[in-house]
Amino acid sequence: MKQVVLASASPRRKELLGKVVSEFSVCPCNMEEGRPALKPSEYVKYLAGFKARCVYDTLADKVDKVVVGSDTIVVLKGKILGKPIDSAEAKEMLRALSGRTHSVFTGVCILSEKKEKTFFVATRVRFFNLSDDQIDDYIATGSALDKAGAYGIQDSGFVKKIVGSYDNVMGLPTERLRKELKSFLTNK
Repeated sequence: MKQVVLASASPRRKELLGKVVSEFSVCPCNMEEGRPALKPSEYVKYLAGFKARCVYDTLADKVDKVVVGSDTIVVLKGKILGKPIDSAEAKEMLRALSGRTHSVFTGVCILSEKKEKTFFVATRVRFFNLSDDQIDDYIATGSALDKAGAYGIQDSGFVKKIVGSYDNVMGLPTERLRKELKSFLTNK
């Protein structure tokens, strides 16, 4: 039986992967991935691949291991919004997203001894108009600092509408991952 390894420390990704497979281990990549100038879809695929290869290369026994690497970004008017470095940047991001539609891109790389599959999923998200008080209250929870675009769809209350995968906005497109992972786990 193949063992799935999640190349992420994200509690949200761990929860989401649990919807796809019942057993897996967690081994985050601890190397800095760099920031190449790529369009958003290519950028998240690069980051996911980097994380998957980083973890795969550290495994002592690679036989029967399948590594899943992933990364998520928010894109507003062509600008990539990653995790904010501080509360001031989080506030700036949330103000920019207020009342607007943006895209959430998640790249995924599935890597095993015999094959590799890298893909991305994009979801459109529209925010309600946000007051400074709403933004400040959310930032005060601490939740904004560890998420791309400074928000979590599951805990912010900012999202008016989504077109696409809810799980993708949380950080792992489970619907597509389930389909792609199947061929890695069945040796086909």
